[in-house]
Amino acid sequence: MTYKVCAFYQFAALPDYRGLREPLRAFCDGLSLKGSVLLAEEGINGTIAGAAEAVDAFTQELAHGAMFAGRLNNLELKFSTAEAMPFGRLKVRLKKEIVTLGDAAADPTRQVGTYVDATEWNDLIASPDMLVIDTRNAFEVAMGTFEGAVDPEIRSFGQFKDFAAQKLDPAKHRRIAMFCTGGIRCEKASAHLLARGFAEVYHLKGGILKYLEEVPEAHSRWRGACFVFDERVALGHGLQEIGLRERDKGLAGDE
Repeated sequence: MTYKVCAFYQFAALPDYRGLREPLRAFCDGLSLKGSVLLAEEGINGTIAGAAEAVDAFTQELAHGAMFAGRLNNLELKFSTAEAMPFGRLKVRLKKEIVTLGDAAADPTRQVGTYVDATEWNDLIASPDMLVIDTRNAFEVAMGTFEGAVDPEIRSFGQFKDFAAQKLDPAKHRRIAMFCTGGIRCEKASAHLLARGFAEVYHLKGGILKYLEEVPEAHSRWRGACFVFDERVALGHGLQEIGLRERDKGLAGDE
């Protein structure tokens, strides 16, 4: 059996997120889905896998069902496949943030950087005055990244604000382009930089996964593999599995 995998997120006001946990868990259980879902007051983030029709029913419920009452009408969705079930069980967890940065001023629902489609990314990062930053942790960067991108050398995304404070200057770094696995970390990072006075901040819409899905390998500026937070470990162009092994949870710090 081939499983359909869906990575998704949206920043949206969910003040009732605690009460959504059990209904969402029951809905996923009813569809025999496995994976990880994070709920917070600021939105939803996760990756789930299962039969294609079950994954489709899940995304339809998020976007159009009564459970979220239309509040998740702008979900960022990335679909791929797996030859083996990439998750051992289902987890629905409550969090303070759907991606942890620890900066209350970084609110993507108020301000966020300029989204750049995957097909336009190559031209953007080729600009000589553009500082390109990989916002992922050092373990992920070591597996693959874009040519010429800066590695912040962080162990978790929460350290990005320290990197920005120590290494980035709004007066010197006038144009910044950032990327991450699926786009969520870049939304937080761009909101953080805008709040600190950086004027021109861009980020790759849909992240590396969308780029690998849409940009042909012959025209790609990506080098290596893209780490993913499931048992597939890494994906390449066309979102093809690089290989299967037990991931090292001690080295992978973000979800």
